[in-house]
Amino acid sequence: MTVRLLDASAARAAMDDLCEILVDCVEGGASVGFMSPYDHAQARLYWEGVLPGVESGGTLLFAAEDENGRLVGTVQVGVQQFPNQPHRADLKKLLVHSAARGRGIARRLMAAAEEESVRRGRILLVLDTATGSPAEEVYRRLGWTMSGTIPNYALFPDGRFCDSTFYYKRLDQPVSPTKTG
Repeated sequence: MTVRLLDASAARAAMDDLCEILVDCVEGGASVGFMSPYDHAQARLYWEGVLPGVESGGTLLFAAEDENGRLVGTVQVGVQQFPNQPHRADLKKLLVHSAARGRGIARRLMAAAEEESVRRGRILLVLDTATGSPAEEVYRRLGWTMSGTIPNYALFPDGRFCDSTFYYKRLDQPVSPTKTG
């Protein structure tokens, strides 16, 4: 499995895989901004909306590719910020296809995103995730710090309310991942 930073051309070439990952996650119940039923046409519209940011350099799009050359996971880093936030970036849409989970893909995507963020001078990353979700446990294990929870912040794809927990990670100092269990 390899993780790489996609340019707009590579993202266009991988559009079917990107759509498959997003549809799988939404239909699997992930609160990532979309409602069920969710199909490939809707996913394509989303990814086409991401491409201008990738082209401009404002969005970094990382993809995990399996041994067969198929994309199985992705994460985005929004590095384009307001002038008073040149040190910060937003981590968005950590997505791993359900058939590929449990193989360390999320961890490798996050490591690549963090490394490239530091390379670009972004030393503070922030994100939000559905409270109690499997992704929340991933972030905790990777050393992210919880900053707070907002009740009923979003909806799950089935229409139920979902609380969101906000996390941050400082990349300018060593952080020990939280041990669980």
